[in-house]
Amino acid sequence: MIDWQWLAFDDIPNADLYELLRQRQQVFVLEQQCLYPDLDGDDPAAHHLLAWRSEDGKRELAAYLRCLAPGARYTEMSLGRVLTTQAARGLGLGRQLLEQGIAHAERLHPGHRIRIGAQAHLESFYASFGFATISAPYDEDGIAHIDMLR
Repeated sequence: MIDWQWLAFDDIPNADLYELLRQRQQVFVLEQQCLYPDLDGDDPAAHHLLAWRSEDGKRELAAYLRCLAPGARYTEMSLGRVLTTQAARGLGLGRQLLEQGIAHAERLHPGHRIRIGAQAHLESFYASFGFATISAPYDEDGIAHIDMLR
């Protein structure tokens, strides 16, 4: 069972903030071997979706994304830092994460489109949620990315 939690930055308990930042580092910096500034200054203005599960009696982060308001990064609102932790992969959480993220983002900012900077190999995954590619592939930290809009 997954416990979905949407929180503004200031409402994230310290231990949970530490865990989400630790998992972002694990996935984006260590696994994907990208040296980039994950702490980019956008987190305080974002809403954060955390998916928690219990494994062997221990609560652990299973998936995460953040939502930025229109104008914070792009003209549109945006979803980013989308991840499923290594321990939770293969459980179908990626689809649930995007469904939850899109629904809540649309409640937060009704009538606005959603932009993502997606890893190019995930284009069909995001397209299945109604995102359309709006850019040519570009290199970001050694990984091919594309911009997509919903």
